[in-house]
Amino acid sequence: MTTIHHRFKTIIFDLDGTLIDSLNDIAKAANAVLAELGFPLHPKNSYLNFVGDGLLTLAARMVPEETSGTQVKAVAARFRTVYKDCWSDNSRPYPGILTMLEALDQLPVNLAVLSNKPDDFTQLFVNRFFPAKMFGQVMGNRPGVPKKPDPTAALAIANFFGCENADCLMVGDSGVDMKTGKNGGMSSLGVSWGFRSRQELIESGADLLIDHPSELISHVIDH
Repeated sequence: MTTIHHRFKTIIFDLDGTLIDSLNDIAKAANAVLAELGFPLHPKNSYLNFVGDGLLTLAARMVPEETSGTQVKAVAARFRTVYKDCWSDNSRPYPGILTMLEALDQLPVNLAVLSNKPDDFTQLFVNRFFPAKMFGQVMGNRPGVPKKPDPTAALAIANFFGCENADCLMVGDSGVDMKTGKNGGMSSLGVSWGFRSRQELIESGADLLIDHPSELISHVIDH
């Protein structure tokens, strides 16, 4: 990994594990669904590796391996209902995130959110926890649009801003995010405070790792 010295025009942030610590509420809703259906529950930290690849994949990872596809879909549907009642109970931006975003907001750079979380929940989170219009684009997982690490949505964000791929930075806490950036011809910056390990970020091609939000600005803005 090398230090990035580039004046990026667009910064695309992952949501869960990057901007928002949402693990408690995800685990709470998931275990409530598992209890309802008579499946074994999981400790909260198990969900660190269950999340990140969309709702249906989360549901598949939660349930026993022999669970049918039909049951997995039913679990995902039930999770949506339960999660609607608790999604913001304990979820909050990580320390330093708002200060970092406010500093970026003063610079000539476009800010966006791209998540594999369902789009309706992604919009709820951004509207609840961040100032209005801070992000020029907010995209969760939508029907007909491939999930990360497919770069389709990231490239659509770059196109929306009229920005070259090489002038975009993908910021996230997982290998999925690092690969999304790489697949889209963008730089990838990994954050160590999220759900996945530094090793995963490195192995997935992170150009840079940071340990606190305050580090981001100094690494991505030319001096």
